[in-house]
Amino acid sequence: MSAVSDAPSSPESGPPARLPVRAGLGRFLVLGTVFVCAACGLVYELELVALASYLAGDSVTQASVVLSVMVFAMGVGSLLAKRLRCRAAVGFGAIEAALALVGGCSAMALYACFAWGGHSRPALVGFSFAIGVLIGAEVPLLMTLIQRVRRQDAGGAVADLFAADYVGALVGGLAFPFLLLPAFGQLTGALVTGAVNAVAGGALVLWLFRRDLTVRARWTLIVANGLVLAALAAGALLTPSFERAARQAVYGPGVRVALRTGEQEIVLVGGGTSGRPLSLFLNGRLRVSGRDEVRYHEGLIHPAMAAGPHGRVLVLGGGDGLAAREILRYAGVRSVTVVERDAEVVRLARLDPGLSALNGGAYRDPRVRAVTADAFDWLRRPMAYDVVVCDLPAPELTPSTKYYSQEFYGLAERALAPGGRLVVHAGPLEPDPRAFWTVDATMRSVGLRTAPYVIDAPGPGRGRPHDWGFVLAARSPVGLRAARRAAERGRESGLPPSTLMHPRYGE
Repeated sequence: MSAVSDAPSSPESGPPARLPVRAGLGRFLVLGTVFVCAACGLVYELELVALASYLAGDSVTQASVVLSVMVFAMGVGSLLAKRLRCRAAVGFGAIEAALALVGGCSAMALYACFAWGGHSRPALVGFSFAIGVLIGAEVPLLMTLIQRVRRQDAGGAVADLFAADYVGALVGGLAFPFLLLPAFGQLTGALVTGAVNAVAGGALVLWLFRRDLTVRARWTLIVANGLVLAALAAGALLTPSFERAARQAVYGPGVRVALRTGEQEIVLVGGGTSGRPLSLFLNGRLRVSGRDEVRYHEGLIHPAMAAGPHGRVLVLGGGDGLAAREILRYAGVRSVTVVERDAEVVRLARLDPGLSALNGGAYRDPRVRAVTADAFDWLRRPMAYDVVVCDLPAPELTPSTKYYSQEFYGLAERALAPGGRLVVHAGPLEPDPRAFWTVDATMRSVGLRTAPYVIDAPGPGRGRPHDWGFVLAARSPVGLRAARRAAERGRESGLPPSTLMHPRYGE
């Protein structure tokens, strides 16, 4: 039995809808669809931000681009939707089918542009705009549909509509990091979201408002939604093959390990019997290169270790075990605590043949203890170390900036034992030295005396810096020349002094 409102029709809402259910239930179903569509829309937005941050870094810039373009596009979509209000049901069905396809495939398309085209920013802007236009077009059409179900004052209808929209956005925002990413990953998660979007939009129009549709419109929407769901299903089936091909395009042949943890994506290339030097990529960025990591880690570790007592050493980051390998060259080391946020990095450093060979089996040494924790949180513990090593991501990466703050260095200074030293990887000096000297100034601002130094990278190239900059600091003046002399005198430790003799050290 059909329940039809007896309210008079208006030019904006059209005649009352002929529903297969009572008006109250129909209104509830429309608001439920608003809820689902809002959740899907926010997931598309977060997918774009997360993937763009992974591909290009600088999450603040990527979020700003996506949000600003999308909000502008939503305004454009709202204006364009005014022309569709006279055929709100079929217009909403077509928009949801298009949004499901564009939003669901956006992550895969963005990744493809980066892997094979080398650039993702134009695609990011294009998808943000397209998705924003389609999301913006939803609200006017849903407003028209809800008024046709049961006529009410405009203020009440807007309040109900936006309440469902905001609650849906909350659920979508929480589902993205806690459900979709862990269960499906970025690419498949976007495809699943698109399928949910298509089903919700199609069901509302093809069932609840089916009497508003002509036969031709009904079959057009059925075919369109069927094709969209088929395309999304095909994308989900092809995702593993697509990811392998894209990784090969990005990292080259020889990818041995590719996994996503709760923290990041980890990729190991080469090493072992492949004949290719091992490379470790975290979130698409080269973190370890077997070609030159020895030079980097010698430069990071030996000046601090050679400048004074080094019985108790703390390594913040460095879960790959390479910093620990250099520390263990010193006979006076009693304990090394490695604080790594991602336990999977430590597991690979222990068990992967290529990475464990590169770190010299550092984790098999009983003096080494690995802890899964955030460096910031660990420094709040009341413990004292002779040497604190910050082997953390470069300061120009937005998620890492908290590890280069006054608060962080204040905690690190408090963790130093009398005569203790702190050494920090401060990023490259070339081509832009601002980040490097900002790190030095920030360390001095908490009362530390600093000695900055730089070593040349042996072969700069794609993803590899021109040089590595470090800052050695302590409560009292630190002399790098004294550290070099101590290193030369301490040959009984097995320390290779060649790196400390680099002409750019602390002169």
